[in-house]
Amino acid sequence: MKKIVWLIACVIMCAMLAGCGGEKKAAGDGKVHIVTSFYPMYIDVINITKGVEGVEVSNMTEPQTGCLHDYQLTTKDMKTLESADIFVVNGAGMESFMGKVIESHKNLKVIDASKWDEIKFIEQDGEPNPHVWMSVTYSMMQVKEIVRELCAADPAHADAYRKNALTYVNRLTDLRHEMHDALDDLPNKDIVTFHEAFPYFAKEFKLNIVSVIEREPGTEPTPAELEKTIEQVNASCTKALFTEPQHSPKAAETIASATGATIYTLDPIVTGEAKETAADDYINRMRANMETLKEALK
Repeated sequence: MKKIVWLIACVIMCAMLAGCGGEKKAAGDGKVHIVTSFYPMYIDVINITKGVEGVEVSNMTEPQTGCLHDYQLTTKDMKTLESADIFVVNGAGMESFMGKVIESHKNLKVIDASKWDEIKFIEQDGEPNPHVWMSVTYSMMQVKEIVRELCAADPAHADAYRKNALTYVNRLTDLRHEMHDALDDLPNKDIVTFHEAFPYFAKEFKLNIVSVIEREPGTEPTPAELEKTIEQVNASCTKALFTEPQHSPKAAETIASATGATIYTLDPIVTGEAKETAADDYINRMRANMETLKEALK
């Protein structure tokens, strides 16, 4: 029923805006140029725009940038945005540079993927944790928000956007069912993660984050923080530590040595090459995370 309501709302919005015509294209080549802020948004957008002629998608940041915590815009980034018609961002504070973008590119259409009404943010130090895409449910909501705004900004391609979005949301729905079947009945639910990328993932699959190794990626934990994590691991049922492929496992190795825990890898899906084959990357990597958890928590 929710799917039908969403589609009807999209159709009505796009029909209302269809007579408005497209905006003048920033690059002047007649194409719709969509830029994404980082890899998770790129995956969503290339699924929504798949096979749509006259639409070009690029990712602003380099393949190994990772999460955009404290990211500083480069001259190359600003030039990329100059030729963009639409800029798709995660929102929720992930892109802290947005003030500069809006000030410098006043006519740029910005789509905030986290503005879907049903997304309930988890707060961290009084601010929303921005890693909402790590919930499969919220990832679907981000896709719906992106397509809703794309229909409004580019009504000429609205039917194709909606069709592609529905196909991708259905695939994500199947993924969510598969992951619940695999993870809901695991005997151990305690995990230690590398940084604060997994609260939404943990909430969706009823996992308990005992401790976080690095609150901010790239900031080594202090000796006191390491000791506290070691105590928490020793006091819990978990003997599994989860690092991320984008960061050094050095701190996790110290904890593992002191506790006898085993190190595994969970991927927050923030790095990757911006190319067509990336369309399946979110689903494939979430399945890999699922298999890792099955092995670690059995």
